[in-house]
Parts: sequence; C-alpha cells; structure tokens
Amino acid sequence: MNKKELFDALDGFSQNLLVTLAEVEAIKKNLKQVIEENTALRLENDKLRERLGEVEKSSSTKSQHHGRENLQRIYNDGFHICTYSYGQRRENDEECMFCDELLFRE
Repeated sequence: MNKKELFDALDGFSQNLLVTLAEVEAIKKNLKQVIEENTALRLENDKLRERLGEVEKSSSTKSQHHGRENLQRIYNDGFHICTYSYGQRRENDEECMFCDELLFRE
C-alpha cells in the first residue's frame, strides 16, 4: 500500500467517523427530548393519580354519607333497615337494635 492509498483510506475512515459522529449526536438529541417528555408525563401522571385519589376519597365519603341518610330516612318512616327484617314495618315504631347498629356504626 503506497502513501496515497494509505492517505485516501485514512481520509475515507475520517469521513465515516464524522458521519457516524453526526448520527450519534442526532440520536443523543432525540434521546434527550424523549427523556424530557417522559419526565413531564411521569409528573403529570403522578399529579393525576393524586387528584384521582382525592376525588375517589371525597366521592366515597359523600356516597357513604348519602347512603346513611337514605337508611335513616327509611328507618324514620317506620321500616326496618337491618338484614333480618329489611323492608318490614316496625310495629309501634319500636327500636330495633340491629337497625340501630347499622345506623350508628363508625
């Protein structure tokens, strides 16, 4: 291999390295954008999960409260709400310990 061929081979190799370096830089830039987007999406996802937890907690509390109010109304109308006599009329509006337990449990 003479000097000219060696120089041409090294020059070609150098050109290939420059092209490869440009490709690597483009990949790094793309990866940086993907990582930034991923981080932003993770933060947004965490905030949405937190908000969803708050909404579920408040709605379950409201629905439990609303359910107790409905049971209280049925009981006050003179009907059993316990599992033993549900829907039957309470005689002389007498107290039922099973119904009371349902209404006043924590």
